[in-house]
Amino acid sequence: MTDLNSLPHSDVHTEAEFHHHHMHAQNSQHKHGAHLLQVEHLSIAFEMYDETKPYFQAQQRMVDVIHDVNIAVHAGEIVAVVGASGSGKSLLADAILGIYEPNAQVSGTIWFDGEEQNAQSLAQLRGKGISLVPQGVASLDPLMRVGKQVEGFGFPRHKRAERKAGRQELFARYDLDESVARMYPHQLSGGMARRVLLCCALMDNPRLIVADEPTPGLDLQLAERALDDFREFAQEGGGVMLITHDIELALRVADRVAVFYEGSVVEETSVAAFASPDLLEHDFSRALWHALPEHDFRSKRQDNA
Repeated sequence: MTDLNSLPHSDVHTEAEFHHHHMHAQNSQHKHGAHLLQVEHLSIAFEMYDETKPYFQAQQRMVDVIHDVNIAVHAGEIVAVVGASGSGKSLLADAILGIYEPNAQVSGTIWFDGEEQNAQSLAQLRGKGISLVPQGVASLDPLMRVGKQVEGFGFPRHKRAERKAGRQELFARYDLDESVARMYPHQLSGGMARRVLLCCALMDNPRLIVADEPTPGLDLQLAERALDDFREFAQEGGGVMLITHDIELALRVADRVAVFYEGSVVEETSVAAFASPDLLEHDFSRALWHALPEHDFRSKRQDNA
């Protein structure tokens, strides 16, 4: 397969420029001559038993979940992946982190900073180039104090004080009292736990953040602060893939929007296109527009009723 990152292109693109299967935002940059993250023709299927057959007669079959997905994140931008719950968005996040179930069949190519990756190399990048803000707070270790989870462990003595200071700075930013560092995850409220997950992701200065539904459980002020941090992170040269079903918050901070529907990116467009349904190409994208609060949460089907 031709490495699309090796093809000549400018370091900075004009807004709405389209090539390599995706659009570019005004802030899009190709640092080191490559996309920060590039996903090409990603498909994921699972080998499962046919649940419609009797137990002893059920045959194994492949169930497609993600189909031929092309998406990229450039340095300097936030790409929002929006869609309904259960459409496969979190599975996309797992794939980028190299997290695959044993019964998964994966095809396609993922590049990070111009280098082609596999499951092993993507796993090595977790926390060392790519950070995940996971959807579930259950990802926190129930047997480890929160402060230690954010700071990490196994560091030499001279690094421990530096990491503690970094954790304290993040806690202060997200209104987490210093006493929270001594708590275990079960002692946290849902909103506190999500703020801790944000701190974990920001702790090691990643180049790419994959944020999978990072705002549920946060009040509006803290949710907006988290998104502002993502914006600042992008402006400083990082990239963010924001996976969410909250399109209102996504439009507030994103540069580009990839509309995810039934395992595929059905439309990729600029945030400005959501100013009017006439600027959107896919029916599901227009349904998302009609469902925004300022449009009375009305779907197109309701309007035609």
